[in-house]
Amino acid sequence: MVKDPEAPESREILRRAARILKSGGLVVFPTETVYGLGADATDSDAAGRIYAAKGRPADNPLIVHVASADDVSRYAVETEESRRLMQVFWPGPLTVVLPARETIPSTVTAGLPTVAIRCPSHPVARALLMEVGIPIAAPSANLSGSPSPTCARHVADDMMGRVDMILDGGDCEIGLESTIVMPDKDGGLTLLRPGAVTPEMLRTVTPKLRIAEAVLGQLPEGNAPLSPGMKYRHYAPSSPLVLLDGDCHARQHYIEKQSGNIAIIGYEEDLPLLRRSLTEERLFSLGRQQDLSMQSHRLFTLLRDIDKQGFDKILAPLPPTGGMGMALYNRMIRAAAHCIVHLPKD
Repeated sequence: MVKDPEAPESREILRRAARILKSGGLVVFPTETVYGLGADATDSDAAGRIYAAKGRPADNPLIVHVASADDVSRYAVETEESRRLMQVFWPGPLTVVLPARETIPSTVTAGLPTVAIRCPSHPVARALLMEVGIPIAAPSANLSGSPSPTCARHVADDMMGRVDMILDGGDCEIGLESTIVMPDKDGGLTLLRPGAVTPEMLRTVTPKLRIAEAVLGQLPEGNAPLSPGMKYRHYAPSSPLVLLDGDCHARQHYIEKQSGNIAIIGYEEDLPLLRRSLTEERLFSLGRQQDLSMQSHRLFTLLRDIDKQGFDKILAPLPPTGGMGMALYNRMIRAAAHCIVHLPKD
């Protein structure tokens, strides 16, 4: 594990990772959001290996990671709005979609005229970017469509034998992918994917914020995804996930009427009620209902761990859409392929 990027043994590991990237190889590295599957963002063939390793559709663009906001102008055309966003939220879990320069190949942009770019805050990611001296294209380091990896164990489950190196930096702090925004021509901003930088936080910089239709719903038929996570069923376990829209008692009543080998994800407050009729091995805590940060941190690990137990179906509460809840809602409706049961209200 790379605990301290400045330690001599860590420096040697990072130098080896940089050599792999410069030679067109694939290196998995931790970020504050999830683990990324990295390749040289200026090398079309190397970026193509990302798609092959993940089984990723070719029309799903990659995010380019840079060491500093000073690097952005080499790979994208900046705007006044993007500079303000970078000044406030970088380094951190915010990705900005900008017009791409010719230094970024179409393999990375999925043929779009734009590139998604961010500067991570994780110390291992930053040390790797400084060491390699090139931008790193990196989607989440999982098989396409499955829950994103938030620890090296998840990466090994999906990527062992498919990549050249895995940098173990421990558990990711946030657990959900970065927020993605695109500056508009009118000086406003469009939210393409929610994350830890919430709409409320974005509005402190840009009051004129539009939420893309695909954030809370489905991408309209025929529309090209402008960023990762917009088009396809994502973040999904093998077992079907069904979301329950209702209060604690409505969820409990619905769950108790179900039969079969079903896993139940509930809030910590739900579990005492559910334990009256369900065995402990079927119950999984997402965290306290008001602790959206903990729920975000736990979600993908929970989905992966439940999936290994071979349940026929998974039931979980539908998250709220305020604050960090929007990011949870976005990931969970995609993991559930928009399968929501609306329960009767009192």
